[in-house]
Amino acid sequence: MNLVTVNKQTRDLLISLYKERRVSLEGNIIKVLKAEVGDTEFEEYLKVTLQKDQETRKKRLDITKQIQTQNQELVQKQEEISRINQELNQSLEQTKAAMVQAEQAREAALNDLDLLQKRSQTELIGTIVKVALWVVVGVGIITTGLYATALIANVETTLIGNTWSNMFGILLTNSFSIIGTIMGVKYATEKKE
Repeated sequence: MNLVTVNKQTRDLLISLYKERRVSLEGNIIKVLKAEVGDTEFEEYLKVTLQKDQETRKKRLDITKQIQTQNQELVQKQEEISRINQELNQSLEQTKAAMVQAEQAREAALNDLDLLQKRSQTELIGTIVKVALWVVVGVGIITTGLYATALIANVETTLIGNTWSNMFGILLTNSFSIIGTIMGVKYATEKKE
C-alpha cells in the first residue's frame, strides 16, 4: 500500500486543529498518511490520532455489543410478555366460560326451586282442601246426627234445627271461601306461558 505524505500547509492545519479544538482525523485515512522524514511532531500526531481512533472504535464496538445484548434481552422480554398476555387471555376466556356455566347452573337451580315450591304449594293446597272437606263433612254428619237424635227422642228441635241450619250455612260458606281463596292464590302464582 502506498503511503501519502501531506504538504506543510495541510500538516500545520491538522496539528493546529488538534491542539486548539481537540479535533483529529479518524478512520482509515490515518493508515495511509505518513510524516516526512524527520518530522517527529507530525509523526507523533499520527501515532496519537491512530491510537485515539482505535480507542474510539473499541468504545463504539463495546456500545454496539451492549446495544445488541440489550436488544436481545428486550426481544426475550417481549416474547415473555406476549406469552403471559396469551395465557391471561386464555384464563380470561376460561373464566368467562366458567361464569356462563355458573349462571346456567344458577338458573337451573332457581327453576328446580321454583318447581319444588309449586309442587309443595300444590300438595299443601290439596291437603288444606281435603281437611276442609273432612271438617265440613264431619260437622255436617255430627250436626245431622244430633238433629236426627233429637227428632227421634221427641225433644224440642227448634233450637237444634236453627243451629243445624246455621251450622250448614256457615260451613258451606266457609268451605267455599277457603276453596276460592286457595284457587285464587294458585291462579295468581302461576306463570303465564
